Amino acid sequence: PGFENLTVGYNKYLRPYFGGELVQIAMSLDVASISSISESDMDYTATIYLRQRWTDPRLVFHSNKSFTLDARLVELLWVPDTYIVESKRSFLHEVTVGNRLIRLFSNGTILYALRITTTVACNMDLSKYPMDTQTCRLQLESWGYDENDVTFMWLRGNDSVHGIEKLRLSQYTVEHYYTLVSKSQQETGSYPRLILQFELKRNVLYFILETYVPSTLLVMLSWVSFWITLDSVPARTCIGVTTVLSMTTLMIGSRSSLSKTNCFIKAIDVYLGICFSFIFGALVEYALAHYSSSQKSAAKAPQEELTKEIEEVNINNILNSSITSYKGKISFTSIEISSDNLNCSDLTMKTHEKIKCVLRNKMHRIMGYFTIQNPGNVDHYSKLLFPLFFMLVNVFYWAYYLYL
Repeated sequence: PGFENLTVGYNKYLRPYFGGELVQIAMSLDVASISSISESDMDYTATIYLRQRWTDPRLVFHSNKSFTLDARLVELLWVPDTYIVESKRSFLHEVTVGNRLIRLFSNGTILYALRITTTVACNMDLSKYPMDTQTCRLQLESWGYDENDVTFMWLRGNDSVHGIEKLRLSQYTVEHYYTLVSKSQQETGSYPRLILQFELKRNVLYFILETYVPSTLLVMLSWVSFWITLDSVPARTCIGVTTVLSMTTLMIGSRSSLSKTNCFIKAIDVYLGICFSFIFGALVEYALAHYSSSQKSAAKAPQEELTKEIEEVNINNILNSSITSYKGKISFTSIEISSDNLNCSDLTMKTHEKIKCVLRNKMHRIMGYFTIQNPGNVDHYSKLLFPLFFMLVNVFYWAYYLYL
């Protein structure tokens, strides 16, 4: 066909147009698959078909056809030193032979295609996880030839990329993708760079069914205790402790899948923290109501005993004493009953006793402000306030993470 001796005198160590004009390298690629996207390692693994085209005038021959050559002839030709920026691990497929293609056109244009699987770093912002959208890049750059030797370009702009819109990923949906042409400024020079940028939106339905719904139901379960009487200590304690432990297990399980990203405060952590706070608050509410009820019952008991003793004394006084002694004892008992508010203006009291008296009265007054007069009202108001606040917090939570 007229190209048997094309490599005679061909120097593969020198680029085309060496010492002259730039080599224009046009690229296109097919994204065959994105097998995994790791939030813990912050990378993704993709298999791509990379195609590069350039013209080498040393390989011009007379023919109307193009010829596909054995891939082992790559070792005899000059090829671009393209590499994948931010690649952690990459390899060429070798089964059954090296997955490379060389096609030569009569005008010296070379098509060089490779099948590559690469793991590329992708910096992720997980603050809105699992309602996040991640932007990842696949960047191709010349390793040794700067912009004075080669120039990179996409073959057909955005149409140079195929297959990415058809990908079906387990957790993500590809929202948008576009191509960019850029330069990388290094200490050794300025190098041409091509960028494929794509946005991955996480599918939140799985997390709603796995985490959000169970945690919400646990919060609602903790409200059941508000309809149980304060005297049913085992029932209410069992509900409170069980929901707290279940919520703790759910929180640990949600974080175990992202063990290496615990430094992030994610949206799901915020919601689980909110749910845990409401569940713990319901348990504390019962402890407060039960303690107030016990204190009130303990305060009533001495007063009832004192009232009975006074009645017995009054009956005996009526029978055995005069009316004046009876009145005296009534006034005495009234003084005893109202002894909580001591009269600190007694002239016979010393100065330090008056100070103690005033401090004691103020402490009684302060304690009165924090004393729940009717513990039964705590449950009554909790039935309304806990669901209301939980609904309001949910409105703000979903509005912030979905629309802001």
